[in-house]
Amino acid sequence: MSDSILTVLKFCLLALLYVFLMRVVWIVARELRGSASTAAAPAVPLPAPAATGAGRASKRREWRLVVVAPETERGRSYPVEGDVTIGRGGGCAVPLTFDTFVSQVHARAFDRDGTLWVEDAGSTNGTLVNSKRIGEPVKLRKGDRVQIGETVLEAQR
Repeated sequence: MSDSILTVLKFCLLALLYVFLMRVVWIVARELRGSASTAAAPAVPLPAPAATGAGRASKRREWRLVVVAPETERGRSYPVEGDVTIGRGGGCAVPLTFDTFVSQVHARAFDRDGTLWVEDAGSTNGTLVNSKRIGEPVKLRKGDRVQIGETVLEAQR
């Protein structure tokens, strides 16, 4: 082979390496920016949170997410007051640091007028409600199961 062909092949290999590295950096940056997608407005219009007085808040029971799987974390409960993020990140109100299939900021759960909603926050592996993948905010009922990575959470009051 001539020197000019080898030189062209070297530059092609170098360009391929740079494309690969840029892709890796883009994925890592997107994962770290995961919290920015939770600030976006939900795709489905939701009622604004009502201003509740102390008397009304004490009468209704607050929502919570309870871990039902994996077995080692079963029973762990997380209250949902306003908006909470779910993920492996340190700032998440529902930290799932034990599950490697969970994104840094994987999903968001929020209470609107006594109704619990959950939405995916652009996670890599997606969010499932009652074994169905969701692409927009979904209204939860008592007993509904939310799967995030390999973790299953149950909506309870």
